Amino acid sequence: MINTCLKSLVLLTLILASGCNSQQESAQSDLDMYQGVEFEMPLIIEPVFAHHSVSITDFGAKDDGQTLNTEAFEKAIALVSEKGGGRVVIPRGIWLTGPIVLKSNINLHAEDGAMVIFSGNKDLYPIIDGSFEGVKAFRCQSPISGKGLENIAFTGQGVYDGSGDAWRMVKRYKTTDKQWKALIKSGGVLNEDESSWYPSEGALKGLEGPEIRSEKMEDYLKIKDALRPVMLSLVNCNKVLFDGPVFQNSPAWCIHPLMCTNLTIRNIDVKNPWYSQNGDGLDIESCTNTLIYNCTFDVGDDAICIKSGKGAYGRARGIPTENTIVKNCIVYHGHGGVTVGSEMSGGVKNLHVSGCTFIGTDVGLRFKSTRGRGGVVEKIYISDVDMLNIPSKAISFNLYYGGLSVSEMLAREQEDKIGSEAYEVSEETPQFKDIHIRNIRCKGAYQAIYLQGLPEMNLENVYLEDIVMEAENGLFCMDANGVSIHGLSLINTKAPSLTLYNTKNVHIEDLVLNEAGAEQIAVFGKETNDINIDFKADLKEGKILELGEEVDPDAVKLE
Repeated sequence: MINTCLKSLVLLTLILASGCNSQQESAQSDLDMYQGVEFEMPLIIEPVFAHHSVSITDFGAKDDGQTLNTEAFEKAIALVSEKGGGRVVIPRGIWLTGPIVLKSNINLHAEDGAMVIFSGNKDLYPIIDGSFEGVKAFRCQSPISGKGLENIAFTGQGVYDGSGDAWRMVKRYKTTDKQWKALIKSGGVLNEDESSWYPSEGALKGLEGPEIRSEKMEDYLKIKDALRPVMLSLVNCNKVLFDGPVFQNSPAWCIHPLMCTNLTIRNIDVKNPWYSQNGDGLDIESCTNTLIYNCTFDVGDDAICIKSGKGAYGRARGIPTENTIVKNCIVYHGHGGVTVGSEMSGGVKNLHVSGCTFIGTDVGLRFKSTRGRGGVVEKIYISDVDMLNIPSKAISFNLYYGGLSVSEMLAREQEDKIGSEAYEVSEETPQFKDIHIRNIRCKGAYQAIYLQGLPEMNLENVYLEDIVMEAENGLFCMDANGVSIHGLSLINTKAPSLTLYNTKNVHIEDLVLNEAGAEQIAVFGKETNDINIDFKADLKEGKILELGEEVDPDAVKLE
């Protein structure tokens, strides 16, 4: 925790460095975000820039939306960098460009009304040796990128548009008839069963043809169109600030900081079409000391994602995402509001989420992994989250994640896996433990709470407090050890309200259940033991408990 004297000293230092009221207010807001954090959070150092400033128009940039301004961006960034850093200004207008490559000490400032449109001409984006979905991979160069940089920022109220429609495939079931006909009319190709549209033959071959396993870049040229880049890629950067702009319409993930430190993200909007494949909003991967607040997301996949690499590649990197604060963010459409995983093989530690609102996200709080990933997720603290109209699960822990979104699984009528076979524990076994969730409200969901560990590696030490859920289904808990719940109100329409399967050391106090008229609590599994449930109010007379034949009756106590 940061004491009052240190806060005052840091604030004074930031004010003197910034010299303006708006940055003074931002510095105070940053410090406010540390309040109530449950772990020792280092003070994040923001970038500071020289007062030198140039406009891209000084280098011949034209705002007609037709002229390619790649060279103007490059020259402006180079000049400011040579002079020790400062601000590169993007004025109001429509600025068409190819990829922008950043340098250290650059503040890319898009003024109100500025729209940076990245060209859909894929020839401008060469194949590079990069990373995607947690592993080393050949991808096309990102529209915005920086590697090994210090002191960079994206400020102003402008818009960055990644022209993602030129890159993405679209699934037929995600469109209306009118949209589907318009896609076909625009060009591109359909796959064999006409279930998906691709912008080019190369994109189709890359995603539906034989997988290429090669370490030679030239072997990927024929499927280049399928190697969709993340829109904004930052690798190994220190002291990074996002403050103000809109980032939208990305080819794949939108914003991807990888192995970055001292990362501040505030007051930004991230938007992708809801049908956009891999259209994540913000993917924080193997980053240390991150502050995210006052942002909005409306995307085609997970919104705020916490990751640390996939499988052996992520474990070999061995860099967890550690010390992360997420506060006061709103998520509209997305597969998950705040998501941890599924690429979390390097581990996740010290995550605080509070004051967030999820409206219509497929899942609210989403934790996912699977055997083979390994990694430890621990010391997670989530509080004061409100959710409305969640199509699937408000709170979800799924250690059998198979690559589909929850909405896709529901569309295909796939059931969640229920199994009892335990595998041998190894470095490939994922572990989730020490999870604290409190003051959560949800009005409308398919399922309130879904806690699913593995037989060989249970969810451990899950604490829920002051939870109110209105949902079709109540709480399901499987392969968990050490679940403590204080103050849970379930307003569900389907019985049972609680289902426990192979779950141990469960202690529930102040439980309020809906009067469903059938068994309210179902307990199954031979590994079940030490279940204690204390109701806040008496239920009406009738059968409350359904007990599996394999469960010792003494293992379950109701009061």
